Amino acid sequence: MILLIGMKNIYYSYDSGAPALKNVSLKIMPGESVAFIGPNGSGKSTLMKLINGLVSPSSGSYSFEDLEITSKYLKNDLLLKSFHKKIGFVFQNSEVQLFCSNVYEEIAFGVRQMGMPEGEVQEKVEDILKLLKVEHLKHRQPYHLSGGEKRKIAIASVLVMNPQVLVFDEPMNGLDPESKRFLRELMISLNEAGKTILCSTHDFEYVKDVFKRVVVFSKDHTIIRDGSYKEIMEDKEFLIKNNII
Repeated sequence: MILLIGMKNIYYSYDSGAPALKNVSLKIMPGESVAFIGPNGSGKSTLMKLINGLVSPSSGSYSFEDLEITSKYLKNDLLLKSFHKKIGFVFQNSEVQLFCSNVYEEIAFGVRQMGMPEGEVQEKVEDILKLLKVEHLKHRQPYHLSGGEKRKIAIASVLVMNPQVLVFDEPMNGLDPESKRFLRELMISLNEAGKTILCSTHDFEYVKDVFKRVVVFSKDHTIIRDGSYKEIMEDKEFLIKNNII
């Protein structure tokens, strides 16, 4: 099986010079479900952005399906479009993803950009609206939606592209319990359908049984543990010591 994501000795620093990732090496295979945990500011969100090509490492290498994803690669519109067909990112703040006049246009935007015929666009959008049970929001303006509804539409705008990898950055933040349960079941069903699910989270109650593997970041922005989700989450002493619970 081909390696899906490979990272070797990744370092990333902000413009201020403050480090966000230190010596991060990681391998992810197709179809995995991986949670990234750690204290606030440990680098989880930066890693999610790097995986999705929104930032490039200061040093080290990142490969996706054996292709190295460099800043030069990401500046090539054709290559970037191909990359973003395969990997979808749901931001921590849904507001940054929603900018169209209504929900239908929001979900249709990405596939239209890919050049899909309008008849297929309509079919895809209707399917996603039904999957997420948000058909009633079809003509609503995104900024009039609740937090949970905005998150569902942000997810819909990614799912409609049918990416093989779905990256979620703190997806449970600000959601009510019903929306959290819905999102949990959605992530499980997507993974069972063969999608690779990567998720930074600290909401452990609602992601139980979603992930098989967990990668733990320390306050020093580096990976300190990588293994079975169940085994690591049951190690309360380790989690308390590293300010995770």
